[in-house]
Amino acid sequence: MTPGVILLAATPIGDAGDAPPRLRRALAEADVVAAEDTRRLRALAARIGVRVTGRVLSFHEHNEGERAGDLVAAARDGGRVLVVSDAGMPSVSDPGYRLVRTATDAGVPVSVLPGPSAVLTALAISGLATDRFCFEGFVPRKGGDRARVLTALASEPRTMVFFESPHRLAATLTDMAAAFGPDRPAAVCRELTKTYEEVRRGGLAALADWAAERVRGEITLVVAGATPVAASVEDHVDRVVALADAGARLKDAAATVAAETGLGRRELYQAALERRAT
Repeated sequence: MTPGVILLAATPIGDAGDAPPRLRRALAEADVVAAEDTRRLRALAARIGVRVTGRVLSFHEHNEGERAGDLVAAARDGGRVLVVSDAGMPSVSDPGYRLVRTATDAGVPVSVLPGPSAVLTALAISGLATDRFCFEGFVPRKGGDRARVLTALASEPRTMVFFESPHRLAATLTDMAAAFGPDRPAAVCRELTKTYEEVRRGGLAALADWAAERVRGEITLVVAGATPVAASVEDHVDRVVALADAGARLKDAAATVAAETGLGRRELYQAALERRAT
């Protein structure tokens, strides 16, 4: 490790054999190791045959704000500071974001040791589109809040990746089926890289029925994006007229809506003329 740098390091999401050589070296060389769960860190180190000699500190969502300053100070003083979460990359739905902000504001370098990622692993194995995707983390626990969030995502065209706990999976899939449609393709990825890895693919309603049988393990959920609805002149001519009524020239209003929708400017202009004539 380079002295005076905070290093965010990805840890295995299941199989300890996925720990890269750089992670082994970083764990052995770090002056300070900030871990989401210190017991899990020591268990991982034992499994991969590394002796951690540096100071080990707990670093989780409840103390990230107060710990960030101490870690930045340690790095500024020339210490080798390593940050790890329980699994995957720190700051991705795990502690780390506030620390990076604090470090960059203080002029302390931050680097990354890449490695396993549940998000990318699930996306790759899902069989759904990978060219454009978004990560939504955990949906709200309460049913009403969850339904509102999912309703807002119903028209999202990108493939969506979520984390979910096994005991809320069935309820979440049921709410997704209601918001996105029962046949929206999805994949439930369970225990990725572990002995009992399983990927269940199908429509949301069918997956909700399956999940009612009490699924166990770490869950990553991948859901297909919405199919884009082709824009039509008839659907958008009222906006052209409204812009013109608000003071814009009709040609300019047609050009604005054409830029927003990809529709033809001339077709929108002609349709608006006809609408105004009726």
